[in-house]
Amino acid sequence: MIVVTGGAGFIGSNILAGLEAGGRRPLVVVDRLRSNGKWRNLAKRELADVVHPDHLFAFLDGHVGDVEAIVHMGAISATTEFDADKVFENNFRLSMSLWRWCAMNRARLIYASSAATYGDGAEGFNDDYSPGYLARLRPMNPYGWSKHLFDRAVARQVISGEPTPPQWVGLKFFNVYGPNEYHKEGQQSVVAHLYPGARDGLPARLFASHRPDYEDGGQMRDFVWVGDCVAVIGWLLDHPEVSGIFNLGTGTARPFRDLAAAVYRSLGREPEIEYIPTPPHIRDKYQYHTQAETRNLRSVGYDAPFTALEDGVREYVTAHLSAADPYL
Repeated sequence: MIVVTGGAGFIGSNILAGLEAGGRRPLVVVDRLRSNGKWRNLAKRELADVVHPDHLFAFLDGHVGDVEAIVHMGAISATTEFDADKVFENNFRLSMSLWRWCAMNRARLIYASSAATYGDGAEGFNDDYSPGYLARLRPMNPYGWSKHLFDRAVARQVISGEPTPPQWVGLKFFNVYGPNEYHKEGQQSVVAHLYPGARDGLPARLFASHRPDYEDGGQMRDFVWVGDCVAVIGWLLDHPEVSGIFNLGTGTARPFRDLAAAVYRSLGREPEIEYIPTPPHIRDKYQYHTQAETRNLRSVGYDAPFTALEDGVREYVTAHLSAADPYL
């Protein structure tokens, strides 16, 4: 049995589709479905159960010995959520409880960290998880801080020789885009935000730069196709001997204007770009440049190429956003 927390969410539901396609069963989702259409992310999957998070540990304790791995994607992932108490309880304490359960019951744990842990990038984007390096990072919002705090706790546990899950992996996701993110509204990828304007022939609206060292549209991110994230997790499940904290990005930063061009050209149009002010409440917490260092992931044997930005955007736009049924 593989349990996917946050399995009805964006990345989690894509992971479920990949696990099902690979013949891995039974699959159990842990998530809150609520009333925002998240259930549609699960509608095509064959599932053994859908468990409410409040019942997670009762479920796990009732299936000791059955749980091979927990893929922990569940979190408050909004970088604009500033209720730090809420973020801490959901992103740190729950993760620590899962870590202890997996260590005690010999279940593997793959969990979502984030590129937000790197803050403004002043210390680079090296997935070195030594306590000394991690101590230098300065996340810029409660979400990034909560993920960073858990990475630091994991690093201390490992170095001190305390019990760990038989396989443990933290994945620092960069800017992921792809299908099944429709319930995220304002937190959807820039691709999803640009698509309606591209479809309707309207200008692409991008945040203006508020720094003299970046032109408007020249802010750069490492945009990664969600299918590549699924491939990495499938590979890790096939390689239980691999543990560590790894970046999950392409290793190449691209400007936002390139992303806009890819969306519009997927529909046969050239973009006209309109730059709008970055909202003041996130202006000082905005990453102007992210680029995953991928040497650590490559060093443990993962050798599949990452999808080029233009190819991933074209797949998302033509096979999903433009389709009558956009769900994976």
